[in-house]
Amino acid sequence: MLKKLLLFIALLGIVACKNEPKTLDNNKQDIAVSHFKYAKGFHIASNKNFKVLTIKNPWPKSEKSFKYALIPRENLATLTLNRNEFDGIITTPVEKIVVTSTTHIPALELLEVEQTLVGFPGTDYVSSKKTRALIDGEKIRELGKNEGINTEVLLELQPEVVVGFGIDGNNKTFETIKKSGIPVMYNGDWVETSPLAKAEWIKFFGALFNKTAKADSIFNTIEKNYNQAKQLASKVKRTPTVLSGALHKDVWYLPSGTSPEAQLLKDANVNYLWQDTAAEGSLALSFEAVFTKAKNADIWLSPSYYNSLENLKKANEHYTQFDAFKNKNIYSFVNITGPTGGVTYYEKGTARPDLVLKDIIKVCHPNVLPNYQTHFFKPLP
Repeated sequence: MLKKLLLFIALLGIVACKNEPKTLDNNKQDIAVSHFKYAKGFHIASNKNFKVLTIKNPWPKSEKSFKYALIPRENLATLTLNRNEFDGIITTPVEKIVVTSTTHIPALELLEVEQTLVGFPGTDYVSSKKTRALIDGEKIRELGKNEGINTEVLLELQPEVVVGFGIDGNNKTFETIKKSGIPVMYNGDWVETSPLAKAEWIKFFGALFNKTAKADSIFNTIEKNYNQAKQLASKVKRTPTVLSGALHKDVWYLPSGTSPEAQLLKDANVNYLWQDTAAEGSLALSFEAVFTKAKNADIWLSPSYYNSLENLKKANEHYTQFDAFKNKNIYSFVNITGPTGGVTYYEKGTARPDLVLKDIIKVCHPNVLPNYQTHFFKPLP
């Protein structure tokens, strides 16, 4: 009888051991690291139990990286991680999310998970029909302004993760959210230096929703479309000269030659007049410097926020001296908006550089894409 009792106790011990959560030593796991073709700001390490997503460059000149554990929901009961090793532990697929930039919304829609979005700061800026329908149906709560998110409403929503972006890492609101136990992930797509690198951040969202294969497929299509358009444009013999930007107070801001915007112009095979410059961020020039170089430019793209030739003229009579103004060859994306005024380009342009490139090609080389209708850029009325 004693032997049977001891055997029964031993069996209970074995069963209990089998059901105990596993504490994983990352160093002892077989780990596969995903580096990406264009994006430099994050990578994903995977083993059979969970993934680790590392943000390496969340803002310019950042000296800090952020590490997040992504645990499949079915592994939660059998897996224990040391929370001190991570900036956040997130269950996947995410079922409730808050994002803080309109540039994040196209990724959710492309992955068909926009219904998981429960809150957004500045909902009027959202132009997408699908997400606007959710906002209008009160499925997505207004969270105030980005620089001052309504944390009371956000905490009430209890999202599983907040996807934010940081200018320098000093964000008191995000610190409050993190202290409440909700992970904040810094999305650094805006820091990337090429259009395709920015677009590749759809793979960041793919990891959150267990849709890696779908994210890869979507990006591959965008990349293919982009490169096909680039190849078509490369065959054009005449390259029009292009001016960009406008004055803000007394300073004319325009893209440097190493910017993603300049990369788009290069890939569209145009002669951007500042393509040989190198600078972080925008160039800041005087009116005289721009006028001297670009008075005879064929095309003027993105003249700041001005939405008509008349408004451009009212802002500064000297704008009318440019040939592009005289010939009405000024194109902007500011007039394509959603029903509440959100500019579509600001939302969708980062995710779809293939469409932006095709728009520029259509404007600068109309015959290359004869049946194409621009999505963002239209001539100023």
